[in-house]
Amino acid sequence: MTLLGVLGGMSWTSTAEYYRLLNKIYAERRGGLHSAPLLLHSVDFTPIAAMQKAGDWDGEAKVLTDAAQGLERAGAGAILLATNTMHKVAPQLEAAVEMPLLHIVDGTAKAIRAAGLQRVGLLATAFTMEQDFYVGRLREKFGIETLVPEADERAEVHRIIYDELCRDVVREDSRAIYRRIMAKLVERGAQGLILGCTEITLLVGAADTTVPVFDTTRLHAEAAVEWLLQQG
Repeated sequence: MTLLGVLGGMSWTSTAEYYRLLNKIYAERRGGLHSAPLLLHSVDFTPIAAMQKAGDWDGEAKVLTDAAQGLERAGAGAILLATNTMHKVAPQLEAAVEMPLLHIVDGTAKAIRAAGLQRVGLLATAFTMEQDFYVGRLREKFGIETLVPEADERAEVHRIIYDELCRDVVREDSRAIYRRIMAKLVERGAQGLILGCTEITLLVGAADTTVPVFDTTRLHAEAAVEWLLQQG
């Protein structure tokens, strides 16, 4: 049996949603009592978050490449990195293992292109919104223009992710903040919105805006299930 290797724990709340979606989608596709054949390595998020804050991406890459190599030795045939932000180190992961990495940007970009959109807004961690590893891949590989919130809004989006959503805390006042920021992105010309952090769907979704929403967690899970089904 071909196994999907899942690198999770960043945070546990998003990994739990990944696990739910991977199994739900797999069962829907195969029917009956089927569940997705997975290997999960869940890291401790505290040292990862500390290295993010310190800008120690090499240290983070070492933690994740060690984990990915362990999944490969255990029999995984592909790797799913269950986080948007840590795709910053995707090139190091791809270089460290022989199995393919199912990149989170690609499934989202294909859905955006299928919807006929060229300009989207992005809600994510500050790292994902402000660095080029994510928006650059959207632009260079898929020709998609990405708008991000203003600096003070980015700080608030980031704070809510780390201080609340990663801790499984969902607040109505934070939902109102996200809705305002989403509306401003639409006013600036966003034809759709990427929920580019795996915890964000705990707070907002399609009902919170007037434009199409692209849930990276679900789209990533759908791509992973498609890969599993292709293995036979």
